[in-house]
Amino acid sequence: MNTSGKILVVRLTAIGDVVLTLPAVSVLRPNFPEAHITFLTTKENSPLLRGFRDVNEVIAIDRNRLRGKNIFRSAGELIRLLRRLRSGKFALAVDLQGNGESAWLVRLTGARQRWGVIHKSSRRWAFTQCADRQREMHAAEMHLALLRQCGLKTDNVRNEFVLPVEALEAARAFLAAKNIPADKPLLFVQPFTSSPHKNWPLENYLALARHWQTSGWQIVFGGGPADGPALEPARAAGFAVSAGVPLLVTGGLMQLSKLIVGGDTGALHLAVAQGKRVIMLMNHNRPGRPHPFRHPEWSLLPPVDRKIDTIHLDTVIALCEQALE
Repeated sequence: MNTSGKILVVRLTAIGDVVLTLPAVSVLRPNFPEAHITFLTTKENSPLLRGFRDVNEVIAIDRNRLRGKNIFRSAGELIRLLRRLRSGKFALAVDLQGNGESAWLVRLTGARQRWGVIHKSSRRWAFTQCADRQREMHAAEMHLALLRQCGLKTDNVRNEFVLPVEALEAARAFLAAKNIPADKPLLFVQPFTSSPHKNWPLENYLALARHWQTSGWQIVFGGGPADGPALEPARAAGFAVSAGVPLLVTGGLMQLSKLIVGGDTGALHLAVAQGKRVIMLMNHNRPGRPHPFRHPEWSLLPPVDRKIDTIHLDTVIALCEQALE
């Protein structure tokens, strides 16, 4: 397929899943060098797209308005969205979400070519070409498999997030305000994920932080806006806490760090896409679990059939030391 027209990529949620579309977007660009690429995502994830150098435009959905109790406001938001999708005159729409909502949105674009990863065979009707989601495959690899199936070359895959300069400067300002010197190594810790069962105990992260602090390292505990109260023990222990800073500023703090340690969360996938070394503590070894893209050795799993809290602190310290070598 040759096109110099418009391409729509759809991935609505979540932070890590949006980041994991970077390899696929990097493949679309060389295959369609003249195309105008638009990315459809949710309003809260739209700032991430500033780091996607191959994306020309972003359409942000306000899901709170779409799903709100005010039926007139929701209907108005839906109509505006559908008009925007139809007026885009997309030649190709690529669904990397794979649920019913994204399938409908792709179908309603009116694009002549519609490609998608599908989780249920009942959604085939929305696409001209589709691939069944293979649970044993990494999500980003599944996206690439779809594009290969649709005839694209995937020889030169890039997983590169380009952090905006102002985000890096804001991260430096945060460190300066916390009296964290720039000439000492920095460890960024992201202890919480979207699911409690995926979290290594916070007291273990605190012990890890104290270990590296005694070696002259500076420590920052990161998190989302809702993580502030849960990170109070880290703040009480004298560590800097960045919970609640904008997502791209978190990216800047990780960019300035020598090592990032945390759970299976979007922030760590963002760090990997910035070329940073991470250690991702995962709660199980289910095939297809999205470990750091093309770096499964950067993940740490509990013993077979055990929970994440059985990962020993000494094991994490040893892996940190190995990573720093």
